[in-house]
Amino acid sequence: MTDATATAFRRPIGASDLEVAPLALGTNVFGWTADRDATFAVLDAFTAGGGNFLDTADGYSHWVPGNTGGDSERLIGEWLASRGARDDVVIATKVSTHPEFTGLAAANIRAAADASLQRLGTDVIDLYYAHFDDAAVPLEETVGALSELVDAGKVRAIGISNYTPERIDEWFRVTEANDFHRAVALQPHYNLVERDFEANGLRERAEREGLAVFPYFSLAKGFLAGKYRTEADVTAEGASVRAGGAAPYLGERGSRVLAVLDEVAAAHGASVASVSLAWLRQQPTVVAPIASARSVEQLRELLDSIPLELTAAELAGLADASA
Repeated sequence: MTDATATAFRRPIGASDLEVAPLALGTNVFGWTADRDATFAVLDAFTAGGGNFLDTADGYSHWVPGNTGGDSERLIGEWLASRGARDDVVIATKVSTHPEFTGLAAANIRAAADASLQRLGTDVIDLYYAHFDDAAVPLEETVGALSELVDAGKVRAIGISNYTPERIDEWFRVTEANDFHRAVALQPHYNLVERDFEANGLRERAEREGLAVFPYFSLAKGFLAGKYRTEADVTAEGASVRAGGAAPYLGERGSRVLAVLDEVAAAHGASVASVSLAWLRQQPTVVAPIASARSVEQLRELLDSIPLELTAAELAGLADASA
């Protein structure tokens, strides 16, 4: 797919003036399972293929021995500088999980934002998420601090990640009462085999508040790419360090979903991963699934999902298989 083709598919992020291709590149693998050279190769291929939306967080990948947090942001910043590509991408990052900037107190948000800006080598974050709810801090303080960053020109738009429906309600009550800048995006756990988002009130809030939804774990930790079909696949020598995350999806339901995915993929001459992402992208409120790649080979299947349109019967068949 050409860049011009992908541009034709771009969608707005809520009521903001940001427009993105309907696929977000998850970058938690940068500095973890993808080293600097692999990171640069994936970013080059992603933008060459029409992608323009990068999703990172200040905490990525502090869990890796030798990493400090902000490792993904730092590599993205180095790539942006080396390619002169800042104007070609929309960057989303998040606050609350960096070892030095935990939680959502106002002072922490301000300090964490400045640190992210420095690592990314930019003067503005396009979309800034509250990564995880911090019940110890009043929402008025958290939302107010994020709104102040918009006023200061350091952030273009605000997002919410991993909040309950009830806390989202409170977020918007606080926003309205104080005339803060409204959040425009929501990042939930959602995919073909994790569908609580549809019934637990989160999709209802997204519809009501005009939130653009960007699901994470869109491929269920590799399961919905068709890579892991048996216990042996998960435990095989050479399997990804993240392969164990796919194990809970093995079994009768998982096999049923994969069988329908195989059928739809064959009908379109597409990969299972492409079909899984296309299904998710075509769900109400979803603007772009988030998926990561540690190699250019993996990335191709992700990009192929952008123009792929499933029929109503295929969408329903996949939903029924995963019920």
